[in-house]
Amino acid sequence: MRKWIKSGAPWVWLTAGGMALALVLVFAVLWLTAARGLVYFWPSPVVQTTYTQPDGKTVRLIGEVKEVEEVSRKRLADAGFKNLPGDAPFVNRLLFKLGNRDLTGADFKWFPEPLLGAFTYPRDLLTVERHEWGNFYGHLVAVTENGRVIASGEAAWPVLQQRVARADRLFKSIHRVEKVDIGNVNYELEQLRLQERRLQLRGKLDTIEKERIANERAADEKQFAALQQRLEQLRTEIARDAVIVETASGDKVTIPLAKVAQVYRPNDMSFGQKIGFYFAKLWAFITEDPREANTEGGIFPAIFGTVMMVMLMTVLVMPLGVVAAVYMREYAGNGPMIRIIRIAVNNLAGVPSIVYGVFGLGFFVYFLGGNIDRLFFAESLPAPTFGSPGILWASLTLAILTLPVVIVSTEEGLARVPRSLRDASLALGATKAETLWRTVLPMASPAMMTGLILAVARAAGETAPLMLVGVVKLAPNLPLDSHFPYFHLERQFMHLGFHIYDVGFQSPNVEAARPLVYATAFLLVLVIVALNLTAVSIRNRLREKYRGLESI
Repeated sequence: MRKWIKSGAPWVWLTAGGMALALVLVFAVLWLTAARGLVYFWPSPVVQTTYTQPDGKTVRLIGEVKEVEEVSRKRLADAGFKNLPGDAPFVNRLLFKLGNRDLTGADFKWFPEPLLGAFTYPRDLLTVERHEWGNFYGHLVAVTENGRVIASGEAAWPVLQQRVARADRLFKSIHRVEKVDIGNVNYELEQLRLQERRLQLRGKLDTIEKERIANERAADEKQFAALQQRLEQLRTEIARDAVIVETASGDKVTIPLAKVAQVYRPNDMSFGQKIGFYFAKLWAFITEDPREANTEGGIFPAIFGTVMMVMLMTVLVMPLGVVAAVYMREYAGNGPMIRIIRIAVNNLAGVPSIVYGVFGLGFFVYFLGGNIDRLFFAESLPAPTFGSPGILWASLTLAILTLPVVIVSTEEGLARVPRSLRDASLALGATKAETLWRTVLPMASPAMMTGLILAVARAAGETAPLMLVGVVKLAPNLPLDSHFPYFHLERQFMHLGFHIYDVGFQSPNVEAARPLVYATAFLLVLVIVALNLTAVSIRNRLREKYRGLESI
């Protein structure tokens, strides 16, 4: 046994066991996140049952069963359910998604199972997904056009599908006119205002310039009026149709199709239709904008903002980190000042991220951005341009946060380059700069990519500093658009990490937001993995390319 311990075999097995346990835990977390989040997009069956209230009155319920848990009878008695049937110490209670929040005021509610009647799944039950107020559940009664019933009963279902598709096309047209067409005109009008103010500050606003600006403004206002007229026409067209739905209480509610995003009958779907619906919802989650305080719709702006910020951070941190590491390793020697700088760099890696956020807000936003506004954007003042949080300052803050990782990794890579290669290059007549650029840096590039991988992994998941320097709950415009200079570094943006925080802790509807937290977290993991795999593949190619030089 002693000989076996001295051989080191137990430590190999312990290391392997620890690695296996770590992998199991990682996959368990990923499985839990995916299982809790991705199930959100599956069309859940809609249940119809009865509920006996504590006063003995029986009411009808329609909704989706979202969760079942076992609770003690005493706990339910304390909540007001004192006369439950049976004598078991524990009973099940069910979480129902009742929808119809605009009527009942509550989207989710718990019910003890002994007080519920038999579950039925009528095939005609509708799930109406609305742009506001969440889902609406009920039986289809009729479809109306300008207040006149055009189809009722079962014959109304195909008519409703056609009218919903028409309303969806009109809704997208309205959104395009509001956000794109009218947005472009408003942008041109704002640029004319800034141009006029700029000329006025420079003393160059003469009669010719005033007339030119007035003519351009008149043309833009004429275009704006035409777009407003087109918008009113589209709103009139989309307001034509409505659907009448009977609720669980027997009330008939008219829902304008202008407020409807989607209508489906989950109890009447085949398995293949459910699969198609699932992937359509998943695609919409990835590509659409959020709505309902981020608890409905998609998260495309957050995905775009996360990836764009990480790419911009990478462009900023890599040159800074590589230049600093090259100077300290190749030029500065090993004096006391360099040793102090190395200690400071290593200590910076342990500074809490929120401290970097405060620094970024004070230095980048208020000091640097404020001075940029005074020098180059005086016509916009007092409204800030770069003197407010934006994606540039967020990227710079994260670049400084991850800079120690890149410096240390690059220094390690430079230290591993054999001294003989440097001497051989110099002996062949190359200068020190040429040796560094053509020999040393290429061989150290895999280590640089390792630093980049670590930097991306940390930066993509950061949230606390971003809350101070650029991230918002809802961004009206993406940092990238069709207006010059196309990439607007001063704009605020959405981020997956902050989206998780906002939906999980700031949402007014916690139960509705919970599956979105898991789905967004899983998507954030996938984004980080994709970015890291890209960097790993580049690093592996670089290693293979320069592997032969390592033996020299």
